Amino acid sequence: MSMSVEVRHNWTIQEVNALFALPFMDLVFKAQTVHRAHFDPNQVQVSTLLSIKTGACPEDCKYCPQSARYDTGLEKERLLEVEKVIEEAKKAKAAGSTRFCMGAAWKNPKERDLPYIEEMVKGVKALGLESCMTLGMLDQSQAKRLADAGLDYYNHNLDTSPEYYDKIITTRTYQDRLDTLDHVRNSGMKVCSGGIVGLGESANDRSGLLAQLANMPKHPESVPINKLVKVKGTPLENVDDLDEFEFIRTIAVARIMMPQSHVRLSAGREKMNEQTQALCFMAGANSIFYGCKLLTTPNPEENSDMQLFKKLGINREEYHVDPTVSEAELPLGPITEDTDLFYDATARVR
Repeated sequence: MSMSVEVRHNWTIQEVNALFALPFMDLVFKAQTVHRAHFDPNQVQVSTLLSIKTGACPEDCKYCPQSARYDTGLEKERLLEVEKVIEEAKKAKAAGSTRFCMGAAWKNPKERDLPYIEEMVKGVKALGLESCMTLGMLDQSQAKRLADAGLDYYNHNLDTSPEYYDKIITTRTYQDRLDTLDHVRNSGMKVCSGGIVGLGESANDRSGLLAQLANMPKHPESVPINKLVKVKGTPLENVDDLDEFEFIRTIAVARIMMPQSHVRLSAGREKMNEQTQALCFMAGANSIFYGCKLLTTPNPEENSDMQLFKKLGINREEYHVDPTVSEAELPLGPITEDTDLFYDATARVR
């Protein structure tokens, strides 16, 4: 195959399968060459992810410990106070993160939730951080409100291929996910969307997921590639492990197909050794989640990440912003025990 860094939106499954079928070294070389055409090869974007509302989700995603349908021993929590979220964002910035991502275990945010969500966005932005949220499905008016509050990115993963999707989730459709991404894009926010591999899907399904992402009218600016973290109590707790080389191939193919996107090495990194992570960076991954937790599953500690970066000669990507909101512009006070805005009927208040 000849080298090309063309940005395409018309990939066929056959073309994607052909990339996956390349000899491993050829594929990684091709991906690294594409990567160098668009990015500094020795810089990685660093994000921190905070669970702002944990557990009791009504969805039935078969990989997720936050679903109310599965007994995983997860502590259920109400939505965090705005001040606590800002405090965690300050810690993330001090530790070197440039993007602060906030995730809530919801099918979709309720109208009563949005004023507090908007204040979280404004507070994070006031710190000079990029902001990202994942709150489930959005309608167009909700997406506009988040955009107006200053949210930079909205995360909503496709998870897998359209063909395998109903084996993993039945409580929302693939089209629901695509509609949310359309609302996000139409509102002016950037899109963060990827998927999970190792769900028991076929190689063709991995190609199908990447084709769906790359054939969007505009590629997601951020593409997280997650490796399933098997959690006891979920339906996928005993699924066969995905081969590490197949995971690295998925990173490489994502890089080739979406050459201008940040490809994020996401869930599952905690169980990868340094050599596997290094190959992922070689294959074009240039974004990570940083710190001890990725929502509710383990993630490498900050110091181990920095040690690996030092060994590889990798620097953290800088983010420069001129904040438009000051910390003083945070009008909402703490949520008290008699505030009912954020109670979830199935959640236990801690």
